[in-house]
Amino acid sequence: MRINNNQEILNWKAYLKIKAQESKDRRLIHFYNAGTYHEEVKVKNIEFVALDFETTGLDANQNSIISIGLVPFTLERIACRMAKHWFITPEDKLKEDSIIIHGITHSALKGAPDLLRILEQLLDELAGKIVVVHYRRIERDFFDAALKSLINEGIVFPVVDTMQLEANIQQARPRSLVDWFKNKRPNSIRLANTRLRYNLPTYPPHDALTDAIATAELLQAQIYHHFGPETPIKNLWL
Repeated sequence: MRINNNQEILNWKAYLKIKAQESKDRRLIHFYNAGTYHEEVKVKNIEFVALDFETTGLDANQNSIISIGLVPFTLERIACRMAKHWFITPEDKLKEDSIIIHGITHSALKGAPDLLRILEQLLDELAGKIVVVHYRRIERDFFDAALKSLINEGIVFPVVDTMQLEANIQQARPRSLVDWFKNKRPNSIRLANTRLRYNLPTYPPHDALTDAIATAELLQAQIYHHFGPETPIKNLWL
């Protein structure tokens, strides 16, 4: 296993094997034992799963998950029939400002399971696949914090972050003299704004399943336009 000076994991396959040995929770052991791809595997041969959380706020240590959406996909196909969506009883209280953003009310959460109840099913959906998100600080950090609270053990896994990919793509683009003189602001890398640059359709925002599908479509477009199907997964994951 290799870890660089910034604690970036460079050999996810080996690292997940270590996590399987260290873990105490049987669900996490099963998840880690499913492993992941070798870093040189080409993206055309990879099974992805797009994942999106809606949360009560933006602080993983203070707020919690209230909705989860996921959809499996490859570069060729998005498996909408295999998509999953759950409402989750939050560990903290819904706040008015978050309800305005995602539209999930107390009545929508009535009778919803807590995360622990669906954890095994959720992990089974993710196991062995490459998780794709738009802004990893939400899905990876909130999942880790929630499991530390519920089972006293966090979680780590490789992700492809379409927001980070787009930030890198935009940063690499040469700026014209007109842009320099006008001090043009960088293009937005929010999900909806980024999709517009690839001529992808506009979807209503802040629905976990819709955003998961939107993220899957975006990665397909980013790879088609900027990378190619022969790209090794090590060039994309974090």
